[in-house]
Amino acid sequence: MGLLQNWEQWTSFLGKQVSDAKESGMPNKMIEKAAVQIGEYLAKNVDPQNEQERVLSDLWSVAEKDEKQAIASCIMKLVQTKTTH
Repeated sequence: MGLLQNWEQWTSFLGKQVSDAKESGMPNKMIEKAAVQIGEYLAKNVDPQNEQERVLSDLWSVAEKDEKQAIASCIMKLVQTKTTH
């Protein structure tokens, strides 16, 4: 099963990447900016592989720029909580 096909694996992977970026000293704003860029890439190039990704994709497709930043920020918070528990 691929990384994007399993929600738990996907969020765990993202959580590790965010944690690594923070540990290397990357500021939150820079991480959030990267998250928005990754979101744009995924929206344009990757088909959602599960129900959770479909919801994110649908939300992303109707979101304005500031809303996409908020979505990316919320995803960062979500995946960080998974790495701390």
